[in-house]
Amino acid sequence: NVPHFTIAYYGGHYAATPIVPLNVLLTADEIAFQLDDSDAMALVAWEGFLPQAQAAIARVPRCRHLIVASAGQGPSPDGTASMDVMLKESPPVLELPLTAPDDTAVILYTSGTTGRPKGAELTHFNLFYNAEYSATRLVPMASDEVALLALPLFHSFGQTVVQNATLRAGGTLVLMARFDPKGALELMRKHRVTFFAGVPTMYFALLHFPEADQYDLSGLRYCISGGAPMPVEVMKTFDAKYGVNILEGYGLSETSPAASFNTLDRPKKSGSIGMPIWGVEFKLVDEAGNDLEKPDEPGEICISGHNVMKGYYKRAEESAEAFRGGWFHTGDIAVRDADGYYFIVDRKKDMIIRGGFKVYPREVEEVLYAHPAVAEAAVVGVADPALGEEVKAFVVLKAGVSATAEELIDYAKGKLGAYKWPRVVEFREALPKGSTGKILKRALRS
Repeated sequence: NVPHFTIAYYGGHYAATPIVPLNVLLTADEIAFQLDDSDAMALVAWEGFLPQAQAAIARVPRCRHLIVASAGQGPSPDGTASMDVMLKESPPVLELPLTAPDDTAVILYTSGTTGRPKGAELTHFNLFYNAEYSATRLVPMASDEVALLALPLFHSFGQTVVQNATLRAGGTLVLMARFDPKGALELMRKHRVTFFAGVPTMYFALLHFPEADQYDLSGLRYCISGGAPMPVEVMKTFDAKYGVNILEGYGLSETSPAASFNTLDRPKKSGSIGMPIWGVEFKLVDEAGNDLEKPDEPGEICISGHNVMKGYYKRAEESAEAFRGGWFHTGDIAVRDADGYYFIVDRKKDMIIRGGFKVYPREVEEVLYAHPAVAEAAVVGVADPALGEEVKAFVVLKAGVSATAEELIDYAKGKLGAYKWPRVVEFREALPKGSTGKILKRALRS
């Protein structure tokens, strides 16, 4: 979360060049995959992540340019270009290529249940109207808005609902490179922050910071939560303590991201993701694809509207599967009450949400299975008071081979982004299985 991100992001848009934001926690292997899969030609990297960037770009011949953004003015390493020098010395571009509303603006990689991430193609209109909605219909932003951008900019929540929406309103962004409760509170007080959007773990951290009462947050007007279910008690306590009204919503990378929200113009229901945003439709379907009309019937959320992606980049089969019947199938299970409010009751298969980041167990399991000592592995999410969920691995070792939990964790660290690798490993003689041989994860969670 530095100004260079926003400059590169909008520079790409002006040049009609799709942007592929990369999670800064990715390993060189993961970066190389996304560079290659997206047909990237250039990589812009913050100086602190240069080793990973150099290792990744060396494996992708098509990606010929490495541009280094830095806080200082020193020379760039050999084989790279300095973003600061480029900004100072490049002549202004007077003629820009035209873009159409349905041109691809951003490709956001989202992990899939088959392991390898897929790139969701979001159009200029997808992003524009999601920002327009956030800045005008969700909350009435004005030019005096001061937003704390603590959500990572590589994620659609931070990009659209904070960065794009605040700039759409002519407001001010206060960038926070890495969230911590003390730093966030200090920035809120110093800059009289009026707008804050965060994942539930951020609200939990702010609420339980021992010195929180020392900070004047009287300027705070609007708070938004998303990325993971917000614990009802955390929401109620935060609202009461700071005199705000946290609006909880729901969305996915594939929906730009906002798809539904509680809003200021109607009563908030704690634990609900609200109603579909303007111009977006939801429906619930059963396993056979039949529409569910009765209140409180659980079904898969399917979405149609201006916020939905074009498809997965170079993934025709996966795109067709996701859009079967003409609606985007989320894989998330919800119920709709008699008033039209939606409540999530289950999540996309076995997905884990750790501190707002989605972790797909299959990807972690694939890494563990590659360890020479591992015979079987199953990864599940377990409750964590601060992060919401933590990643736990159940492992069966091969006969006659030994390994410690620390060894397996260190092995996974080298293969996966920092939010993905398991923090807890439990060894079992065998894993519970059903009649077909499928590992019963529900038995591991109990």
